[in-house]
Amino acid sequence: MKNLAVKAKTASRALAIKTASQKNIVLKQMAKLLKNNASLIQKENKKDLINAKKNQLSGAMIDRLTLSDDRIKAMADGIIQIATLKDPVGEIIEQWEQPNKMRITKQRVPIGLVGIIFESRPNVTADAAALCLKSGNGCILRGGKEAFYSNSVIVKILQSALKDKTFDPNMISFVNKTDRALVKEMLRLEGIIDVIIPRGGKSLIKAVTEQSLIPVIKHYDGNCHIYVDKFADFKMALEICINAKTQRPGVCNAAETFLIHEGVAKKFLPLLGKELNAHKVEIRGCTQTKKILPKIKKASKDDWVMEYLDLIVAIKVVKDIDEAINHINNFGSGHSDCIVSKNKLAKNNFVERVDSAVVFANVSTRFNDGFEFGFGAEIGISTDRLHARGPVGLKELTTYKYVVEGNGQIKN
Repeated sequence: MKNLAVKAKTASRALAIKTASQKNIVLKQMAKLLKNNASLIQKENKKDLINAKKNQLSGAMIDRLTLSDDRIKAMADGIIQIATLKDPVGEIIEQWEQPNKMRITKQRVPIGLVGIIFESRPNVTADAAALCLKSGNGCILRGGKEAFYSNSVIVKILQSALKDKTFDPNMISFVNKTDRALVKEMLRLEGIIDVIIPRGGKSLIKAVTEQSLIPVIKHYDGNCHIYVDKFADFKMALEICINAKTQRPGVCNAAETFLIHEGVAKKFLPLLGKELNAHKVEIRGCTQTKKILPKIKKASKDDWVMEYLDLIVAIKVVKDIDEAINHINNFGSGHSDCIVSKNKLAKNNFVERVDSAVVFANVSTRFNDGFEFGFGAEIGISTDRLHARGPVGLKELTTYKYVVEGNGQIKN
């Protein structure tokens, strides 16, 4: 593990001085090779899917693991989009001159070597590698055992693009064993790996955070909410709720809890219940919700903090927007939360007071995504407050340094 990291660190220093055009040529080659090798990727992905079914993984987990033609194309398209973005490395953040004529420049630089530990979704391999390369960072990728074959072949394809363009393939390094002891070893390589980004379930994030000697950018669970205000347009609210819950239930920006204003609950809930039933979503509701939808399950206290990642939703009737905001701030995970309302004051109140990385007004939470934000992709969606918050794209993978220039100034 240490040998792998040292080689990757050396490669990251060489990458840091590559020009934007050099990096973009490699990125375009990566995208081309992914598309050209789609059948090979799917052949290896099939091995992971067979194992997933043998191990009785949930339908949502199998969905996250599956690499269809469209998803491989999306991986390649994301890399192309990253290639079109402005290179953040060397960007002047601030510049000023002191009274003694000393010129100070604050400029973006790569973080260095990024360790990424992730589960289930093999597309993360391509997203993470491409973002790290464009931002001038080396990376060490450690995927979950459930996606081992998929991750392995994707890394080999990406590394072949580096070789073709005389880049050191160690810039994209891969832990090719599933032994968990290697993760612990990785988390102790302080001074070699500069930051750790875990992407997966709450238990993974917690374990990484507790064991790491290296700074961690956390991507905690997505207990995402949609609050349907008394001023909501019912058609819009239904479409947003159904999209956020059912379009891809196994991802972190899918909605897990609906909060319904009591002023519209009697009219809106039967409509919502009908749509949810049509999409085979299990409903767990509060006492008031169950009075209106008597056939649903009664929600427990645990349901308000659950990230189901499945076709299950919790519904609570709230007396006003204040109760909705307090519920989100008390039970939410600070990931993605939405208000549906035609009232400007209500929208502003919600946006200002909800303490989440991304707050939506009349937009599905499914748009909390690096690609949708124009970042090309993201390594994760940070729920931290320091350094990075929300989708972690190119700029979030940089730090900065000060460059001070003068003409012989000395301090008295």
